[in-house]
Amino acid sequence: MTPGLQRSDVRRAADALVAEDAATVEVQIELSEIPAPPFEETARAARVSELMHDAGLREIRTDEVGNVLGSLRGSEDRPPFVISAHLDTIFPAGTDVSVQREGDILRGPGISDDARGLATLLSLARVVHREAITTRRPILFAATVGEEGIGDLRGVKHLFGTSGACREAEGFVSLDGAGLDRIVVDGLGSRRYRITLSGPGGHSWVDWGTPNPVHALFALGRRLNRLKLSHSPKGTLTVARIGGGKSINAIPQEAWLEIDTRCADESPLADLEGRIRAEVDRAVAESEGLDGTVQVVGARPAGATDRESPLVRAAVAATRAVGRWPVLALSSTDANVPMSLGIPAVAIGCGGLAGLAHTTDEWYRNVGGSDGVVRALYTMLLAAGIPED
Repeated sequence: MTPGLQRSDVRRAADALVAEDAATVEVQIELSEIPAPPFEETARAARVSELMHDAGLREIRTDEVGNVLGSLRGSEDRPPFVISAHLDTIFPAGTDVSVQREGDILRGPGISDDARGLATLLSLARVVHREAITTRRPILFAATVGEEGIGDLRGVKHLFGTSGACREAEGFVSLDGAGLDRIVVDGLGSRRYRITLSGPGGHSWVDWGTPNPVHALFALGRRLNRLKLSHSPKGTLTVARIGGGKSINAIPQEAWLEIDTRCADESPLADLEGRIRAEVDRAVAESEGLDGTVQVVGARPAGATDRESPLVRAAVAATRAVGRWPVLALSSTDANVPMSLGIPAVAIGCGGLAGLAHTTDEWYRNVGGSDGVVRALYTMLLAAGIPED
């Protein structure tokens, strides 16, 4: 095993995580059943803050955007290593977030993404505090807001902004969902747009022939679907939502559609934005009497962490230490932001099996769950600097 992980206090902490596996799952269920819709994470954040206090973290606070932060001191005066999980889910207010047990399966919206990460974060804090393990770097524990969808990574963007707590961090790990093998080292960038066409509207009979924004959007959507990236990396463009109009017997005054574009490289995304805007201009020109706007509603930066960096080596060693084979991967997570700033960052799962994420039938099965929490412990300690005995 990697030197440092053989220390008696580290072994005790790992053993405790295995022994307390059922308690971690119970916290996972509890947090999953506290609604955390987009931009409404306050109730879940309050409970996480209480649990951080119980775990023994110091300097617990909630920042300006709603992130909940707590710290453990290091032996050296240097910028922190950050370990995080996200508070929010994709599910709107009013969604039934109760968790149902079906044999050994837990089913509920957000039960894995990211109640699993939050429960793991808190378990790590508890055992490291209890065993009085001191790493070289201070460790900042962060429960972030706005990771999903229209949240646009607002929590982690604030943390790494000019006034945030992590702007000089030496490394970052996002605990996101289930799994034991994947280590996200490449951040998938995205830009999201809301395109609105508007016109005078009118009565469907009396004013028939008036330019119709919905008709124009149909044609625009077909042309957008044919756009290809002009650079080599794989990219996608998805026309994701469309709407407009007030009544079935009226020509709409306004209609809109929303687009998601993704690529592992920023340059093709910028080029694609220019071509999207050109197609909107064309749609307006071809439909006399309509106006058009393009609003950027999301921008997740692309990025990457060097596969030979100490952080990736730590995550690889931790994965192997629990008997698994690491798989380096590409995804879109909170880790995108520090990656884009040149700060080493990865995202890892927290054990167990999961499926149907981002649906109300999302499920989690606690197979290898404790191995995932131990892997997270090892990754955090190795990356934050754990001295050998």
